[in-house]
Amino acid sequence: MPHSAKPVAVKESRSDTRERLEQEILEAAKRLFAVRGFAGVSLDHIARDVGTAKQNLLYYFGSKEGLYRRVLHGVLDVWLSYMEAITHNADDPEMALRKYIAGKLRFSREHPFDSRVYANEVISGAPLFAQEIRDRVLPALQADIAVFNRWAEQGVCRPVDAAHLMVVLWASTQAYADFASQICLVLGKPQLEEQDFAAAETLLVDMVLKTVLSTAT
Repeated sequence: MPHSAKPVAVKESRSDTRERLEQEILEAAKRLFAVRGFAGVSLDHIARDVGTAKQNLLYYFGSKEGLYRRVLHGVLDVWLSYMEAITHNADDPEMALRKYIAGKLRFSREHPFDSRVYANEVISGAPLFAQEIRDRVLPALQADIAVFNRWAEQGVCRPVDAAHLMVVLWASTQAYADFASQICLVLGKPQLEEQDFAAAETLLVDMVLKTVLSTAT
């Protein structure tokens, strides 16, 4: 009987190794920045968490601020992808709002460190990322506001202050990441479960649809 062939180990290329290490550094930095804030984290902290030399962090990112900015850009990439639900479903207001709320809660559930590191920056006055927020978040917000205004003109939704509505939705959905510890204390459980996010989604969707899509007579 012929012997079965032994699996051949695939050697990781140098570029793959570099990409993997870069991603490990970014993930570790995100976790630490989320918990301690920018000022509370050093490159030595991140290097120890990854198990690499501090020189590797400087090689890839140049400085702690460069690494921090890279982390925040990655956070915005993910966050803004969830914000596209309204513009991508502008022909169906109910579906747009349902998908937006569901997506933002999914972001809080699946990317809590992303939400927290961004919240820390904003709470501190966005000293290192204000311009990027203006350049990337404001255009997305203005696009959503334009959709709400168009719906109001078409008579399919009430005229609302869309900017404040979006701020309320950001706050209510991101609270499940940024203030998860408080919510756990209130609910009397060690951590939030999928059913908690589902309950929040049901409530928020019901509130928003009744407020925004109720046709004025």
